[in-house]
Amino acid sequence: MTDYNQLEKIRLQKIEELRAEGLEPYPTRAERTHTSRQAIAALDAVGDEGIEVRATLAGRIRATRPMGKLTFTHIEDGDGKIQLFLRVNELGQEKVDFFNKMYDLGDFVQASGVMMRTRTGEPTLQVHDFKMLSKAVSPLPAAKDETLEDGTVLRHAALEDPELRARQRYADLAVNPNVRETFRKRAAITKAIRTFLDDNGFLEVETPILQPLYGGAAARPFVTHHNELDQDMYLRISFELYLKRLLVGNLERVYEIGRDFRNEGVSFKHNPEFTQLEFYCAYADYLKVMELTENMIGYVCDTVFGTRQFAFDKDDSTHYDLDFSTPWRRVEMRQGILETSGIDIANYPTAEALFQAIIAKYPNKNPDPHAARGKLIDFLLGEFLEPTLIQPTFLYDYPRDISPLAKSKPGDALTVERFEGYAAGFELCNAFTELNDPLDQEQRFLDMGRDYTDDEEEKHPLDEDYLRAMRYGMPPNGGFGMGMERLAMLLTNNRSIREVLLFPALRKEE
Repeated sequence: MTDYNQLEKIRLQKIEELRAEGLEPYPTRAERTHTSRQAIAALDAVGDEGIEVRATLAGRIRATRPMGKLTFTHIEDGDGKIQLFLRVNELGQEKVDFFNKMYDLGDFVQASGVMMRTRTGEPTLQVHDFKMLSKAVSPLPAAKDETLEDGTVLRHAALEDPELRARQRYADLAVNPNVRETFRKRAAITKAIRTFLDDNGFLEVETPILQPLYGGAAARPFVTHHNELDQDMYLRISFELYLKRLLVGNLERVYEIGRDFRNEGVSFKHNPEFTQLEFYCAYADYLKVMELTENMIGYVCDTVFGTRQFAFDKDDSTHYDLDFSTPWRRVEMRQGILETSGIDIANYPTAEALFQAIIAKYPNKNPDPHAARGKLIDFLLGEFLEPTLIQPTFLYDYPRDISPLAKSKPGDALTVERFEGYAAGFELCNAFTELNDPLDQEQRFLDMGRDYTDDEEEKHPLDEDYLRAMRYGMPPNGGFGMGMERLAMLLTNNRSIREVLLFPALRKEE
């Protein structure tokens, strides 16, 4: 049973008093003729013409200031804040006193009256009637003022603790307007991407979330069980293998924006459940996909933000000024690793040789001695090259053994046509010239089965049905994947993925 504090007990008593007077604190119906923005716009439209603007507003009480025969109150709705003006002349002393006694910060109220401007010019509703819409039992976190020695008053945000904000996102949204704006921007980013892809001839589709076999990425899946079919199922880690099946069916340009699930660690850029964009384009290669990518993100920047220049604070002491103008910088992986680590991966064609080269040059580093060659290259990337990729950059040409679904470069069997987009030192997106040779694909699945241990997260299962689809003939194509949260982080200047997820994964609360 809930253990209420003293303030909550007082509010519970007010609920009982309201009902005792025949007033329901949670009525079934609400009426609203204007949002705060619409009411202000209507007042602005009549100007000094003396035309009366009547409105019924609804919102949460955020501040109130009783002054005897007058009470000023600010309410907040989805559009913003607006002032209410309660006066004895219109309502009578009893009703004004009743409002001041029974209505608290956080309550949702409905108020009807006439729009006006105060002496300071603030748009205000002169209230002729009001009613409770929802009584708040628990007070919202309140802003705190700190007075410094020189008399300066600093106002701290009402809810600052990141852990508490993530656990109580509802309270975070209620008291922090900037958080609401972040999620509005995130929604606009998604809408702009859909518009761009639709306008470029792509078809939005839906593929299974529950899959009999996971694939399309290197990650450990979540496992569940289907009772009726009596078989284990997997929450998808990628849409890739299903979307490419559609290319076989002559749907030449397809995309999906949806949830992926990866049973892996949590970090500032990882959450086990996240929103992914993937698209596949027949008769395109990774160079064409590079162009599509920078144009798509440029379109998002222009449409949603009106600029391609963004400030990003990676931490309290690291600030970047990012420029998403086209073309993005392009860096070949071998050359980038050579320049930043001094190791030329082309000189070490086996995992053992590359491991020895790393520990000889960097005895303080600790690469996995049992890792495959591709994982060691990935180690060099993370340790040396990735932190230097600040401005939007395409890093291209990856080792084949960590890219089982990409085409090899002509004349170089160990390297595939793959790129990853980077900005602010972390990966933003991933793309391939997709493999469409079913015989080559089957051999790569088999090779991965030998190269990786049974419990290795990067191991990619052999998908017989996907191979069967490929054998019917798959057009050459380019594919692309991007975590939507990563893009939202960069464009809204949020350093943690938690800040752009409404309900991030958290440890169970003790």
